[in-house]
Amino acid sequence: MANPSIASLTPAPASADEAESWVRGELIRSLMRSSRSSYIVSVALIPAMVGLSWVEVPRWELLTWLMAGVIATICRAWGSHVYTVRYAGRSSAAQQQFTERYGFIWSTTAVVWGSSILLFFERTPQVNQFMSWLIVAGVATFPLNGLALHPPLLKRYVNTLFITMLGAVVIRLVSVNLHAPQFHYGYLMPILPMLHWFLLLRAGRHIHETARNSLELLFHNHILIKSLTQQRQAAVSAVAMKNRFLASAAHDMRQPVLALSLYADWLRNEPELVLELAPKIVRATHAVNALFDSMFDLARIDSGQVRLHIERVDVPELLHDLELQYRPVAESRGLDFRVHVTEGSFLTDPIRVRRMIGNLLANAIKYTTEGGVLLAARQTRDGMRVEVWDTGIGIAPEHLRDVFLEFYKVADHAGTSDGFGLGLAIVARLSHVLGHPISVRSRLGSGSVFRVALHDADEAVAQARVSASGG
Repeated sequence: MANPSIASLTPAPASADEAESWVRGELIRSLMRSSRSSYIVSVALIPAMVGLSWVEVPRWELLTWLMAGVIATICRAWGSHVYTVRYAGRSSAAQQQFTERYGFIWSTTAVVWGSSILLFFERTPQVNQFMSWLIVAGVATFPLNGLALHPPLLKRYVNTLFITMLGAVVIRLVSVNLHAPQFHYGYLMPILPMLHWFLLLRAGRHIHETARNSLELLFHNHILIKSLTQQRQAAVSAVAMKNRFLASAAHDMRQPVLALSLYADWLRNEPELVLELAPKIVRATHAVNALFDSMFDLARIDSGQVRLHIERVDVPELLHDLELQYRPVAESRGLDFRVHVTEGSFLTDPIRVRRMIGNLLANAIKYTTEGGVLLAARQTRDGMRVEVWDTGIGIAPEHLRDVFLEFYKVADHAGTSDGFGLGLAIVARLSHVLGHPISVRSRLGSGSVFRVALHDADEAVAQARVSASGG
């Protein structure tokens, strides 16, 4: 049977690891939401039970039991208040803690109602006894739908109630037998409570399974909806990124292609200017080729088509190769190019790591107009790392995270007009694939430093990251 108390659920957890705890917590929350109605019914039935035994039972017994019932009801109300104030909004572990700490409240109620058998059994007219039995059966059954949500509490309540009932029946039968020793139909009465006891526990198991399955289904639906939402957002972001990619590429390609067209027309009309126009045509061609090379690099990484070759790379040799390639470029711009070498080696793809650090050096040289560039290897507490320092224009704090995006250029930033905004995007991709984390610090107008941690790359893990990029 479905449980109507499962409503107003707290948000489902984000991961499957938290599902079991969340389900247990929600079952207890639903139990507490339904418990208020059960003790209100109990309050209404206490006077009815007293009234059915009012004539035949001594007043002191009735008043004693009535007082016990009122105290048990007050305890239930107090427990509900404590839960609402201290536990309702807390974690699933706190819900479990509440049932363990305050479970005695339900046991107290069960003892009070189980002892009510002493008031009427074999003491009041049969019609009154029948009505009283119905009240006790109702008290046992009515909270079942809520208590079944937490089996330990259900067993505690039902077992306490029926053990107390059977004890009271035995006491009354012994009392009757002492006054008039003979077989009495009352000896058969324990059979019905025992049958009721068994049926309640069995029904409780079914209710619990149904409620639990409903919550587990709700959880998995939540995970599915969240996954679909994330996939949709990823798809929208990918489309937006591709649109920005294509728009930026078209914008950046237009200038050198237009220049090529103009130079070609100029050369056709005035062939004697070939010596003047040829270098310009070459530069424009190099610009187009550089853009295509960078776009192809990104495309290969994003499509998962890069094949990595992990091997041990000597750090001094790596820095020496980079120095040979970039020192002439720096010196041609009037910049100092210094290298600080530290002995060491690490596992990586040599071609890709050279591309990473080379792009950082190219950027440092491009955005530095005076001063110099430092390429340094340092041994730190966390391992070897390579640093690229420059005394260039620097990057404002609000732009530091975005500089690794494709085609990102800081608006009105000197030196960005002749770049494509792909160098650092390639660095970020390769950093993720190879497992060489990159960090940056910069001060506007003073320069920047990019640091690459040279952790040993795992070929299987790195290749899996490439494949994931293509997925």
